[in-house]
Amino acid sequence: MQLKIMPKKKRLSAGRVPLILFLCQMISALDVPLDLVQPPTITQQSPKDYIIDPRENIVIQCEAKGKPAPSFSWTRNGTHFDIDKDPLVTMKPGSGTLTINIMSEGKAETYEGVYQCTARNERGAAISNNIVVRPSRSPLWTKEKLEPITLRNGQSLILPCRPPLGLPPPIIFWMDNSKSSRERPPTFLTPEGNASHKEELRGNVLSLECIAEGLPTPTIYWIKEDGTLPINRTFYKNFKKTLQIIQVSEADSGNYQCIAKNSLGAIHHTISVTVKASPYWIMAPQNLVLSPGEDGRLICRANGNPKPRISWLSNGVPIEIAPDDPSRKIDGDTIIFSNVQERSSVVYQCNASNEYGYLLANAFVNVLAEPPRILTAANTLYQVIADRPALLDCAFFGSPLPTIEWFKGAKGNALREDSYVFHKNGSLEIPVAQKDSTGTYTCVARNKLGMAKNEVHLEIKDATRIIKQPEYAVVQRGGTVSFECKVNHDHTLIPTITWLKDNGELPNDGRFTVDKDHLVVADVRDDDGGTYMCVANTTLDNVSASAVLSVVDVPNPPFDLELTDQLDKSVQLSWTPGNDNNSPITKFIIEYEDAMHEAGLWHHQTEVSGMQTTAQLKLSPYVNYSFRVMAVNSLGRSLPSEASEQYLTKAAEPDTNPTAVEGLGSEPDNLVITWKPLNGFESNGPGLQYKVSWRQKDGDDEWTSVVVANVSKYIVSGTPTFVPYLIKVQALNDVGFAPEPAVVMGHSGEDLPMVAPGNVRVNVVNSTLAEVHWDPVPLKSIRGHLQGYRIYYWKAQSSSKRNRRHLEKKILTFQGSKTHGMLPGLEPFSHYTLNVRVVNGKGEGPASPDRVFNTPEGVPSAPSSLKIVNPTLDSLTLEWDPPSRPNGILTEYTLKYQPINSTHELGPLVDLKIPANKTRWTLKNLNFSTRYKFYFYAQTAAGSGSQITEEAVTTVDEAGIPPPDVGAGKAMASRQVDIATQGWFIGLMCAVALLILILLIVCFIRRNKGGKYPVKEKEDAHADPEIQPMKEDDGTFGEYSDAEDHKPLKKGSRTPSDRTVKKEDSDDSLVDYGEGVNGQFNEDGSFIGQYSGKKEKEPVEGNESSEAPSPVNAMNSFV
Repeated sequence: MQLKIMPKKKRLSAGRVPLILFLCQMISALDVPLDLVQPPTITQQSPKDYIIDPRENIVIQCEAKGKPAPSFSWTRNGTHFDIDKDPLVTMKPGSGTLTINIMSEGKAETYEGVYQCTARNERGAAISNNIVVRPSRSPLWTKEKLEPITLRNGQSLILPCRPPLGLPPPIIFWMDNSKSSRERPPTFLTPEGNASHKEELRGNVLSLECIAEGLPTPTIYWIKEDGTLPINRTFYKNFKKTLQIIQVSEADSGNYQCIAKNSLGAIHHTISVTVKASPYWIMAPQNLVLSPGEDGRLICRANGNPKPRISWLSNGVPIEIAPDDPSRKIDGDTIIFSNVQERSSVVYQCNASNEYGYLLANAFVNVLAEPPRILTAANTLYQVIADRPALLDCAFFGSPLPTIEWFKGAKGNALREDSYVFHKNGSLEIPVAQKDSTGTYTCVARNKLGMAKNEVHLEIKDATRIIKQPEYAVVQRGGTVSFECKVNHDHTLIPTITWLKDNGELPNDGRFTVDKDHLVVADVRDDDGGTYMCVANTTLDNVSASAVLSVVDVPNPPFDLELTDQLDKSVQLSWTPGNDNNSPITKFIIEYEDAMHEAGLWHHQTEVSGMQTTAQLKLSPYVNYSFRVMAVNSLGRSLPSEASEQYLTKAAEPDTNPTAVEGLGSEPDNLVITWKPLNGFESNGPGLQYKVSWRQKDGDDEWTSVVVANVSKYIVSGTPTFVPYLIKVQALNDVGFAPEPAVVMGHSGEDLPMVAPGNVRVNVVNSTLAEVHWDPVPLKSIRGHLQGYRIYYWKAQSSSKRNRRHLEKKILTFQGSKTHGMLPGLEPFSHYTLNVRVVNGKGEGPASPDRVFNTPEGVPSAPSSLKIVNPTLDSLTLEWDPPSRPNGILTEYTLKYQPINSTHELGPLVDLKIPANKTRWTLKNLNFSTRYKFYFYAQTAAGSGSQITEEAVTTVDEAGIPPPDVGAGKAMASRQVDIATQGWFIGLMCAVALLILILLIVCFIRRNKGGKYPVKEKEDAHADPEIQPMKEDDGTFGEYSDAEDHKPLKKGSRTPSDRTVKKEDSDDSLVDYGEGVNGQFNEDGSFIGQYSGKKEKEPVEGNESSEAPSPVNAMNSFV
C-alpha cells in the first residue's frame, strides 16, 4: 500500500485556487499516526552550506520523528563525532540538535567541517544532508605600493582589482573622477574581443557585464539572439552596464549581445551563456506504508546538467552492501517491492549528484496491518458562506489503504460524483454550497481489517455584504469628512468593522473617530489624503470597500521669483509654483510695489494662466519695482510669495497730463484754475511741476503761462467778472515736458445779478393752484451762470378775516431759463403775495415788485370734533366744533343718521340741515334704547367737506319699559299700580332686570376690549350713499374727503369714551414737505420741484383749536 496522496484531477475555476492551495497543505500534512510503529523521518536540519557567525555559539540542527523515538548520532568529516568527549558540545534532549559553546572558550575555526546526522530506531535509520560548517571571514586587503600611471590624453586604461577572499564574497565598488575632452568612438574595456563565454547554475542570478569607453559616453544596449529577454526576470544596473537575469533556467542559455553606441559609432560584443544545473527533483521518493503481502515501489527521479547519477542507500548504508531483502528489486531510479513482510521495514536514501551538487532524500517502507481509523475529530461543525465551496475533512489511516464513502443524513444514500468532488485524502468537496446543503454528513472508511465512520455537520451562512459603501470625498484642509460603511450579514455571525488607511492602520490620532457605521476625520490635514478601506470581517468571510479622500486647499505661495531680460520699460518675471493642494491652479496674480513713491502699498499688475510660470511685464519710468505672485485655484488664492528683488527703471518725461482741469472764479475778479495732479507713479521722474496757461476766449491775447510746483491749484487775479477763458495745464519734470495738453474752457468769478425779472403775472387756476409768468432778464445782467428763477410767496390773510396767525414764506426754484411756473398746495379762500428773483452761482438778484392774488373758496375740512351728550329715553344732543379749515364761508351743516336694530341691520337714513352758526343740536322723538349712527359734515359754496361719524344709544327707563304716552291718562297709571301689586309681576320684573344687567355687563366688557364691532359689515353695506368725494371742476389739486369717513367706524378706531372726534390739523399743502429751494415745474406746469426749508414769519389769519376733550364714563351709553 502506497500513501501517495494527490488531489483528484479535475478542471477547477479560478475561484477554487485558494481551495486547491488549502488541499495541498492538508495533503502534505497527512502522515502515519505517531502511535503506530514507524521508521525515523528527518523533520528539520541545517542548510548544506552553513556559514556561522564566529561571535556566537554554533547550533547545528537535526530533528526527527519515529516510533519508537529515534536516537541520534553524528559524523564529522566522514568519521564518528563523539560529542561526549568534547565538553563544549551538547545535544538537545530528545533531539539531535548540537550546540557548540564557543562563547566561553574555543574558536569557530576548530569546528569547521562536514557534519551529518543519523536518526535511528528498530525500524531503520534516516540521515541528514552533509552540512558544511564554515565561519564567516572579513576580507583584508594586502599591503601594496601604488605606483602612478601616466597616460596620454584620451588613452584608455584598465585598472586591475584583486580583492581579498571573504565569506560571504565581497561586493566591489569603483570610484572614478577622471575627465577627458577629446571625442572618440566606443571601445570595450571589458570583456575583451568580440566574443566571450559565461556559465551559470540553474536558479542563480546571471550577471553579464559590459563596460565601454568613448566620448560622448556610449549608451549600452542588450539583446538576446534568437529570443527575447524575460520581462519579469530582467534587471539592469550601473547605467545598463550590467544585465541581470534572476532564477535562470536552461531556457536562458544562448548568445547575448552587448551594444555600445555614441554619435561617432557603435560596437558589439557577444557573450555565449550556458546554464548548468545541479541536481533538482523531478520526483522525490515518498514514504510507503504497506500491509504484509502487498506490492509497492519507491521512485527517485532528478535532473541536472550534466545528468545526475542516482544511488540508493538503506539505513544510511550503500544498498550494495546492505542486508539482502528478497522482496526488493532495484531498477535504476526505482526500487520495486513485492510480497513485503514485516522485516521489509527500512529507511531508504536516494542520492542524486553531479559535479555541481547533490540531492539526498529519505523515504521509509513501513509494513503494518492496521484497521481503518478516522483522524478527523467527531461531530466537527463546518460553517460555509453560501455559493462558495465547502470542504468536509475526513483524514484517515489504515493498512491496507481504506476506501472512503460519504453519506448525507441518517438514512441517506452514498453521495455520487455528479454533484460532489471526492479527494484521495478522504475530503468531500461541495463546489457550490447552497442553503439546502446544510445537514449532517457521514464519512465511512473500510478495509479488510475493519470499518470506521465519523459524522460532521455543515451549516450554510449568508454572505456578508456592504450595502452602503464609502464614497469619494473632496474636503478642504481643516474641514471634516465622514465615510459611511453599512454592512448586511448573517444574523448568526457578528461582524467586526475595521477601517484602514492606505492598507495600514488608522493613525493613532484623536481626530479619527469610528462610530458604528461611520468614520469621521476632523481637522483634515494634507497627509490625511489617501485610500480609506472599510473591512467587514466575520469568522467565515470578509468584504471590503474603499474610497479615496482628496484633501484640497488654496495653493501654497509661489517661490523662487527671478527677474530677467531687464529693459527700460519691461522685465520678465519667472517663479516656481507652490503645491496646488490637489486643486489645479487656474491663474497667477502678479502685484507690484513702488518702494520709492508708495512703499508698503501693493498694486495689481497683471494675471496669467495657471499653466504659465513666466510673465513679460510692462514698466513705467522712474519706479522702484518689487513684484510678488499669488496662485489661484477653485478654493481661492494663496498667500503672496516673497517679494522679488527690486528693480529701478530710468526716469523719462511724463506720459500724461493732469486731469479734471477746471477754471472757476471764487471772487468776481479772479480765476481759480484747479486740476488733479499726477501721482508719484505717473511722474516718470524727479522734479515734477506744472505749466499753467490761460487766455480770454473771445480776445486776441497771447497765452499767459506760469510754472508751478507739484500743487493742484493756481489763482489768476484781476480778471473781469464772468468772462470765458481757455485753460491748459501741462506736466513736466527734470527730463522734459509731457505731450501738449488739451484745452478746456472756464469762467472768471461771478457776481450777483443786477436786474429783477419784469412783467410778473399770476393766473389762479383753482383754489389750490396758481400759474406765474415773468419776462427773462438780459444775460449780461446775470453776471454768472444762470441757475434759474426763484419765486417767494406767502399767505397775507384769509378772506374771512376772522383770525390771524404767523405763516412762513415759501420758495420754489425753477431751473434754467424757464419763464413760468406753477404754485401748488395753496390754501383756498386766501390772500397771497409773491415776487420773482433770478439766481446765478453767486446768489440771487433783486426781487421783482410784489404781486397779490386771491384763491377762491374750497370745500371745508371735517368738523374738528363731534360729541353726543345728555342721552335720554327719546333724545340725543350733539355738540361740535367748526372745521379747522373752513376754506370759505360756511353755509350750513348736514347731519345724517340712521338706527341700528338688535340684528345689526341699518334702518332708514334721516337727512337734516343745520344752520352754519350752530354748534349744538338736540334730536327728539328717538326710539328708546336704540343705537344710532351719525354722519356730520360742513358745506361752503364750493361744496360739501369731509364728514365725521359717531354712534350713540338712547337710554332705558328704570322699570325696563318705555314711559306711558301723555294721552293715555290716569287709567294707564292705575293699571300699572294694580299690576305692580301682583307677586308674579314683581318676580317677572326682577328676572328681566337681572337679565338686562348681565347683558349690559357683557356688552360693556366687549366694548372695552377694542375688538371689531359686530355690525361693521352691515354698516359698510348701508353707508350714506349721498356723501361722495368732492373736487374742483378742473380736476387739479382738488381736496378729497377720506373714503373711510363714509363707513361706520370700526370699534378699534372709535373716538375716545366721551365720543369726541378731533381731526388733526393739516395744512393740506405740499409746501410743508419742502426741503430746499429746488422746486421745479415742467413746461406744462406740473410740479416736479421741492419746497424750500427757508422760511420767513409773517402774521396771517388762521384758527386752530387746542381744546382737549373731557372724559365721560363709558357707562353713560347705557343710562
